[in-house]
Amino acid sequence: MVSIAGSKKLKRQMAPQFWGITRKDKRFVITTKPGPHKKNYAIPTAVFLRDTLKIVTSLREAKASIYAGKVKIDGVVRKSLHHAIGLMDVVELENVSDVYRLVPTEGKILKPIKINESEKSKKLVRVVTKTSINKGIMQTGFHDGRSTLVEVKAKIGDTCVMQIPDQKILDVIKLEAGCQGLVTRGLNAGQIGKIESVEEGTFILPKRVILTLGDRKIEIPADVIMPIGKEEPVIQLK
Repeated sequence: MVSIAGSKKLKRQMAPQFWGITRKDKRFVITTKPGPHKKNYAIPTAVFLRDTLKIVTSLREAKASIYAGKVKIDGVVRKSLHHAIGLMDVVELENVSDVYRLVPTEGKILKPIKINESEKSKKLVRVVTKTSINKGIMQTGFHDGRSTLVEVKAKIGDTCVMQIPDQKILDVIKLEAGCQGLVTRGLNAGQIGKIESVEEGTFILPKRVILTLGDRKIEIPADVIMPIGKEEPVIQLK
């Protein structure tokens, strides 16, 4: 039987702070396996239940819940302790009324917020790749590892409103001046501001966005900005 790539454990001292784990406990902690999100921007399912939500008290209880199929991520049952839960993912738990969405907030890359039942079928996904494949068909790739061959009139950096779990594209939010932008990483993670302009990249500088946050303006790389709506977010983010 072929083993899956990647280590199953991580030293606690090396784990991202937004996981919410204790540092002076056992030496190792479960980590994420290769999957939809990058390792440094995701939380393993078992850690999410035990340390982030604190809905179980031990890894043994987390295993029992996950293996029993009681955890849904984006409408799909996930039975792996190491599945990576990341930006904009929607988490449902069997016999728990609350539904959670992971968003950046208060300077943290990821934090679960409770959302309304009507919101759980919608998700924002940022376009990260556009690839021409066989016979001129264009494949669009998103930040959470998904891709689609359905024609999407969106450029890299734009955001699509996706219906989950069937991956139907409901709307496209352009990365352009005048719309609202969410900072997904860095010191300003979780802040929402108005996009004033989008500066094209050069040989030296990456593509940048001029963003107004309250009474100040900042220049920030375009790859850490997610457009979320014209006047206000199209889905619940707080």
